[in-house]
Amino acid sequence: MPIIARLIQKSKSNIYTDRWRSYDGLVVSGYKHQRINHSKEFAKHHNHINGIESFWSYVKRKMRKHNGIPKKNFYLYLKEAEFRFNNRNQDLFKILSKIVFKS
Repeated sequence: MPIIARLIQKSKSNIYTDRWRSYDGLVVSGYKHQRINHSKEFAKHHNHINGIESFWSYVKRKMRKHNGIPKKNFYLYLKEAEFRFNNRNQDLFKILSKIVFKS
């Protein structure tokens, strides 16, 4: 809960999770929280957790290639994976060229 409280604004965020018991305190703490019962359905209308599950699957595949990452560099590897994931259908060379060679 301390991590969630630090990173997620109660008034501006909806949290979507599975039915793991540790998430039960979110509502009591004032968060808008929707649960998905995966034993009955994977998604319900706009309530789903596909995005984050897809991201973590992507990150795990990318990081496995490195056979371990030093703890001090983990954040950088994660941010690179985030950038690649969010731009996975685009030409990364073009995007990075624009960033590096702003004209």
